[in-house]
Amino acid sequence: MDVGKILIDGLRAAVGVPAAAFAVSAVGLNLQFGYTGLLNFGHVGSMLLGAYGLAITVDLGGPMWLGVVAGIGAAVLFGLALGYPTLRLRADFLAITTIAASEILRLVFRSEFARPLTGGVFGIQSFADGFFALNPYPDGVYGLGTFRFDERQLWVMTLGWLLVGLGLAATRRLVYSPWGRTLKAVREDEDATASLGKNVFLIKLQSLMLGGAIGALGGMVLAIDQQNVNPDFFQPIVTFYVYTIVIMGGAATITGPVIGAVLFWFLFEAMDGFVGAAVELGWLGPWFDSTDVGPIRFAVFGLGLMLLMIFRPQGILGSREELMIDAR
Repeated sequence: MDVGKILIDGLRAAVGVPAAAFAVSAVGLNLQFGYTGLLNFGHVGSMLLGAYGLAITVDLGGPMWLGVVAGIGAAVLFGLALGYPTLRLRADFLAITTIAASEILRLVFRSEFARPLTGGVFGIQSFADGFFALNPYPDGVYGLGTFRFDERQLWVMTLGWLLVGLGLAATRRLVYSPWGRTLKAVREDEDATASLGKNVFLIKLQSLMLGGAIGALGGMVLAIDQQNVNPDFFQPIVTFYVYTIVIMGGAATITGPVIGAVLFWFLFEAMDGFVGAAVELGWLGPWFDSTDVGPIRFAVFGLGLMLLMIFRPQGILGSREELMIDAR
């Protein structure tokens, strides 16, 4: 077993494009779940709208900057349309409603009648050529040894981690503002907050819309990297990846989503390499073959998350006080 290669592959994944994209999306979810206490299980819907807003705009002949605006605007409107009738629901009722809404959205985008606009089940391809035409990195491979990235990957990574930095700066500014302190008050006790004259419903709606807009940026980064948007990528499991990242790093912390994303993708990739090598070497006995690597990886990862929730439910950077919330 080449442990060095497994670790290098894990490190490449930890700083790669998916890690950056999911970190951006997790910053948005952290605003909703960590600071406001909203159980939004439809966060992937915002990522879908961000990706498709960009792709459809460019596919129709518009510039990429307009596509970014369209994607963010669509995610904000989705948050408004989703939140206005549902935010009076609490906890599991809100979770069920939001996950259903995002799944309905995905099925609409992959439907045959939407195919002229969305591409249906085939999606939209090759729409980010304008972005790659602006690549400032010369052709070549950058890095040391096997820890290397080509100029295309490096350019998308630069965009992704720049958005992460901007998201963290915006989050810090927001949560230490009077509005941010009101978010925490809503999370702790919305009845007490309402008794002080605060419009709790409006505050939760604003959090849902703003967090969705940030999540849309994460969807755009993934779409640009793949030069493809496909509705079947935006399954509910993507939302749970983002929740795992937020919980692992520490909900209601500024940098927790970033730490969580880096650790999540490092473990995800390293576990894949380790389990694959263990199966190949026969360490897991004759009952497993290469087709079982994925399920075993998810099982081990799930067990690790269970242990994390048992022994450190606040995550790496979180505090138990921040988790004492009445999720709404």
